[in-house]
Amino acid sequence: MIIILLRTFILYLAVLFAIRIMGKGELSKMDPFQMVVLFMIAELAALPMSSPSISLFHGLSALFALMFLEVFISWICTKSERLDKFFSGGPSVLINKGVIDTRELSSLRISISDLTEQLRLKNISSISDLDYAILERNGDLSVIPKQEKKPLTREDLSRQNPAGQRLPKILISDGTLYHKNLEEYHQTEEHFKKELAAFDIKEYQQVFLCFYDEASKIHVYPRSADGLVTERKRTR
Repeated sequence: MIIILLRTFILYLAVLFAIRIMGKGELSKMDPFQMVVLFMIAELAALPMSSPSISLFHGLSALFALMFLEVFISWICTKSERLDKFFSGGPSVLINKGVIDTRELSSLRISISDLTEQLRLKNISSISDLDYAILERNGDLSVIPKQEKKPLTREDLSRQNPAGQRLPKILISDGTLYHKNLEEYHQTEEHFKKELAAFDIKEYQQVFLCFYDEASKIHVYPRSADGLVTERKRTR
């Protein structure tokens, strides 16, 4: 009995340590990759805890090996868009500019009833009120209402003819260019580099984050030595 209690205490501390090492970001995402890792960590901890015949050392070794593998893969995913999509998948656009993508709904096995139920939970009463509905990698549904259905802001009052909104897209993340997102804005890489030059940016590695907002306006956040990133304004 005492041995089981000691093993339980040791494994509890080991799991707690592993989750702390993985970081809050991994727990907040909860995409398929993170869910599999957490389930496996729970299983690896439960087996030596409930079965004294299983070596505690082997259980801890497997647990920490999985923890380091998860941290390593998470790190390389921040450097490669392809690997990130391979391990974690990507968001699915269910409604694009008011148009329902029935093929995407079918591939995800989501019925219209399921979709409208999720929209009601987001305080959206009608599909016709939406410009975009995106199923994120963690299974949560993000919605962007049409311009006329959004709450009025000061910026809206200053516009005489508000332009139609577009889905914001990340163009550069941590020095990596997202070519597909750039193509969706019908931009050539040469023209994009000229836009970055207006911010005194010569290389993608100088950029921590760059994106187009709903009005197709570019926003650039260059890297900073102190780790505090602020938006840079145009220099000319």
